[in-house]
Amino acid sequence: MDWKERITLDPEVLLGKPVVKGTRLAVEFIISLLAQGWSEDEILRNYSGLTREDILACLSYASTILHEERVYPKAV
Repeated sequence: MDWKERITLDPEVLLGKPVVKGTRLAVEFIISLLAQGWSEDEILRNYSGLTREDILACLSYASTILHEERVYPKAV
């Protein structure tokens, strides 16, 4: 899944947070719903503008960001 087809970052929308294209639903919001235990079906029922592919794109985006994260030891 190439998240770049479904996720956009625009400084004019939600202060530049990544959102599902064509919506004002932030990736972090969708991930948060999943983390709270919402099922894919519950999300799709409550946010009719979303598709399964949008949810997968949110997960793919989060995975990409986490894979790129670097942690460095703190100098003592």
